[in-house]
Amino acid sequence: MSIAELEFDPFSQEFFDGAHELYARLREEAPVYYSEKYDFYALSRHADVAAAYRDHTTYSSARGLDLATVRRGEVPPHRSIIVMDPPEHRHVRGIVSKVFTPRAIAELRPMVSEQIDRFLGAITPAGFDLVQDFSALFPMEIISRMLGVPEGERTQVWLWTDELLHREIGQIEMSDAGFQAVVEISRYYYGLAKARRADPRDDMISRLVQAEIERDDDQPPTLSNMEIAMFASLLGGAGAETVAKLIGGAGVAFARFPDQWDELRQDRSKIPDAVEELLRYESPNQYNVRYSLKDVTLHGVTIPAGKPVFLLLGSANRDPDAFPDPDVLDIDRDRSQVASLAFGYGIHSCLGAALARLESSIALDRLLDFMPRFEVDLDRCTRVTMQNVAGYNNVPVRVLT
Repeated sequence: MSIAELEFDPFSQEFFDGAHELYARLREEAPVYYSEKYDFYALSRHADVAAAYRDHTTYSSARGLDLATVRRGEVPPHRSIIVMDPPEHRHVRGIVSKVFTPRAIAELRPMVSEQIDRFLGAITPAGFDLVQDFSALFPMEIISRMLGVPEGERTQVWLWTDELLHREIGQIEMSDAGFQAVVEISRYYYGLAKARRADPRDDMISRLVQAEIERDDDQPPTLSNMEIAMFASLLGGAGAETVAKLIGGAGVAFARFPDQWDELRQDRSKIPDAVEELLRYESPNQYNVRYSLKDVTLHGVTIPAGKPVFLLLGSANRDPDAFPDPDVLDIDRDRSQVASLAFGYGIHSCLGAALARLESSIALDRLLDFMPRFEVDLDRCTRVTMQNVAGYNNVPVRVLT
């Protein structure tokens, strides 16, 4: 039997449908993969991906996180923290991290619980969509409230976020509609920052307006309205999408491994472990793209300077050299020796990780009460087609009595 030619295409139906079989071949046959079709390289093994995340002197974030922007090489004058290298990154992260202190996150628990209960309370147990009726809704509501987005404007912000991430099969560049969504959401948060500068309130954008930052140039010590808009756009998108995809995917994962759901029902102290295992098992963020600043040789392959490099954290989190039996969902898995890369690694580890963990833990706890026994119509589950992001768009569920 002939083995099909190995091709990794992150814009293909095969990838969007779930790329774990392909990842396994990449790790085994081409740990440094080169795409002749798109002229990029890809790292798939945990050790290599983790090392690349730590090495910003070789793998730069400054050109963007997706293939289209990295290939264009156009560095925008106003950028989000996620596309900065040190020392600029260090200065900006230092200021925005102040809104994500452990105390600040702990204080959010009542509000997070209230919103999760509100959306869950509107669901009909006899038949509902775990994503469309629940997991896609409460994270955007929570992050929008934190940022200070008025209630009547939150749905529009969510729609813009979905549009800018959406990709059709084979689509590399952002669509005209996606580009317009970027313009609109940036304009929106710019206006909100400007308004909070004149009239501060008890929200995250007001705190960012008032904060001061250390800089290496002669720019003002405060964040500009556009810098705040870029950060708010990032947080509003990444913060909501991660939890939405994680909880939606949890329904599918536990349907496939019902013993793990039963174990969680019997011992809810394992909920934090379950969240970590879900992040590893089906990482909402599947990859980030970097730009090679110099030649680097791995596994006998030289990545030349000036090339896009995919860091496949979705593959790294299923690497058997890092996680035994990686395709098995195991909430009791020992994670003390090797870290999941679901929230990135190194200087670009996700600022909102603690918030995502809090939301996910509370959501799982409430779902254990709401659907102690359930079934998922796996044949009707559909996946999203998005840049960088993987997960489900529809997960039909019925609670069993």
